[in-house]
Amino acid sequence: MRIKHTIRLPPDLSVMLADYAARKKVPQALIVETALASFLSPDGPERLEAALARRLDRMTRQLERMERRVTISNESLAVFVRFWLTSTPPLPDAAFAAVQSKGRERYDGFVEAIGRRLARGKTLDDEVRQDFVGAAEDESR
Repeated sequence: MRIKHTIRLPPDLSVMLADYAARKKVPQALIVETALASFLSPDGPERLEAALARRLDRMTRQLERMERRVTISNESLAVFVRFWLTSTPPLPDAAFAAVQSKGRERYDGFVEAIGRRLARGKTLDDEVRQDFVGAAEDESR
């Protein structure tokens, strides 16, 4: 047996309810009934907390992966710089100004190239991943 209830909703909430019911092709009363049952159920807060905990765990794992990648990138750059500094001979004092000027010019070009590349949405990681996937597909054939 069902008991009839009359409720009044704000116009924006009523529109949202009608839109949702139309999209899901279910009666509005069923949506309201399900929402009330969920809201009033004794285990509702526990389910919400569990869902929140799962999402936070997933976000934590994603951040840990990002931190690992940044650490690897930083270490790779540090090793390269150390190698470059130890393998590059020192410059004579007479050539220092010219080399410094050329270095600034090359650095500016480098920064511009990175800006263009990032503006296109292209990264070296994406290219390496595509190459890896392409090689794996070639091997499977």
